[in-house]
Amino acid sequence: MGVQRRQWSDLPDEARAAVEAYTGPVLKAVPTGGGLNSGLASVLHDADGAVFVKGLPADHAQAWTQGREAAIAPHVADVAPRMLWHVRAGDWDLIGYEHIDGRHADYTPGSPDMSRVAEALALLGKTPCPDVPVKTVHRWQDYVDRPEDLNRLDGVALLHTDLNPTNILVPGDGRALLVDWAWPTRAAAWIDPACWVVWLVAAGHTPAEAERQAAAIPSWSQADAVALDMFARVQARLWAEIADDTPGRWAEGVAEAAAQWEKHRT
Repeated sequence: MGVQRRQWSDLPDEARAAVEAYTGPVLKAVPTGGGLNSGLASVLHDADGAVFVKGLPADHAQAWTQGREAAIAPHVADVAPRMLWHVRAGDWDLIGYEHIDGRHADYTPGSPDMSRVAEALALLGKTPCPDVPVKTVHRWQDYVDRPEDLNRLDGVALLHTDLNPTNILVPGDGRALLVDWAWPTRAAAWIDPACWVVWLVAAGHTPAEAERQAAAIPSWSQADAVALDMFARVQARLWAEIADDTPGRWAEGVAEAAAQWEKHRT
């Protein structure tokens, strides 16, 4: 289901008042280009600074992702912008985050962002999954050949799994921060680097080059060749399905990249 993007001024008075109880009067609202799954994604400027706000109508089919992001936020403060508040009012579900002045990651070959993203994923790979509602390896059950294949994906690490470069924020201090935590998953720590491989191929790396970048992340070495071969098939099947269901060239490009990685592995 698509998400209709709204402006700050479109929100009901009750919702805006609930936000301003935290921020003070909003002096300016600047929509952002990210947050593609959000009904509202704006930087709100008040007298003391700025805050990034994302939200969805409370009756939207994806509104549950807001609660999941809010539950995960305290556990990923080392690799993500800090959550400031979470409020439901005026039939809207809204989360406020510290505003980070940065840009989306550049995944093209030779980009200095490669090491920054690898460092962020290495740090996340050390984070045990908290006892909050997250996805599990069963999210991939429709794409494996045998149910027992899921055992190779099992683990206790907290994963991001949606490593689209628009979900990586690079501020000026040399870090990379992971945003948009709608799909956190409890599974083997090597899966995030493996998900990253597909996006790197889509950005112009060969599969072998993308795997070398992923190998800079310690958890990558935890996967044996059989597990990587199997997960490459999973990603190819998953992205082929997404491309079939999603209008637009971007999904086709990622599906082509996943197919290239599968071919490389096999």
